[in-house]
Amino acid sequence: MLFVLALSAYVTGFFGYLGYLIFHQEIYHKVGHYFFVLGLGIQTFVLLSSFMVTGIMPVENLRETLCFTAWAIALIYVGFNLRFRLMVLGAFVAPLVCGIMIASSLFSGSSAVSPDLLKGVWTFVHITAIFLGDGAFILAACVGIIYLMQERAIKKKQHGFIYHRLPSLEVLDKMGYACVAFGFPMLTFGMIAGFIYAQSVWGKWWSWDPKELWSVVTWLFYAALLHERLTVGWRGKRAAVMAIIGLAVVLITFGVNFFLLGHHTQFTKF
Repeated sequence: MLFVLALSAYVTGFFGYLGYLIFHQEIYHKVGHYFFVLGLGIQTFVLLSSFMVTGIMPVENLRETLCFTAWAIALIYVGFNLRFRLMVLGAFVAPLVCGIMIASSLFSGSSAVSPDLLKGVWTFVHITAIFLGDGAFILAACVGIIYLMQERAIKKKQHGFIYHRLPSLEVLDKMGYACVAFGFPMLTFGMIAGFIYAQSVWGKWWSWDPKELWSVVTWLFYAALLHERLTVGWRGKRAAVMAIIGLAVVLITFGVNFFLLGHHTQFTKF
C-alpha cells in the first residue's frame, strides 16, 4: 500500500515537472516538487521502518535493490535541488525514478540472500554510500544531457522552447561537477566499507568478483574525470559527455552480475 502511495506521489510529481517544462509556470514546479518530496518521504519511512524492525538492509532481492536505487536518486535530486534550484531537472529525473519503481514491481519480493549477510554497520555504510554515489553520478549524467541540449540550442541560435526553459551553461557545468565531486568520495567510502565487509563475511578483502572489478573501473573513471578537470581544465561539453559516458560505466557495474557470477550475484536474483 505504501509502495503504491509513494509511486503515485512520484508520478504526480512528474506531471507537475512536465507541466513546468511545457507551460514554463512556476506553480507547476511547486506542485510537482511537493508531491515528489512526499513520495520520497513515504519511501524513506518504508525503508527506515523496515531496517529498524529487522536490522536488515532492504536489498534482499532485485525488487528491493531497484527500489533502493530509485530512493537514492530521488534523495540526491532533492538534496541538490536545494542548492542549485535547477527547476527543469525534475522533468528528467522523475520519470527515471518512476520507471525504476515500476520495474521493481515486476519482480518477486522473496528474499534471495541470507538475512545475516545484510546486517551490520559496514553493510549499512557500504550499501548506502555506494547507492548515494551512483545516484549522484546518474544525476550528473542527466545534467550533462541538459547541457548538451542547451549548448546545441545556443550554437544553432535556436532561442525557442528549449533555450528559454534551460539554465545557463555555467550553472549546468557547476552542478554537473558538484554531482561528481559528491559521488566520488561516496563511492570511495562505500568501496572501503565493502572491503572491510568482505573480510568479515568471506574472510578476504578481495575476491575478483565482477562487480568488484567494475567498481574499480568506475572509481578510476571518475578519478580521471576529476583529475582532468582540476589539472587540465576539463569543463563544459567535454565534462558533460564524460558524465554521460560515466553513466554507462555505472550501469555496467550495476548489472554485471546478471551475466557473470560472483559474490554479488545473489543480491540481483529475481
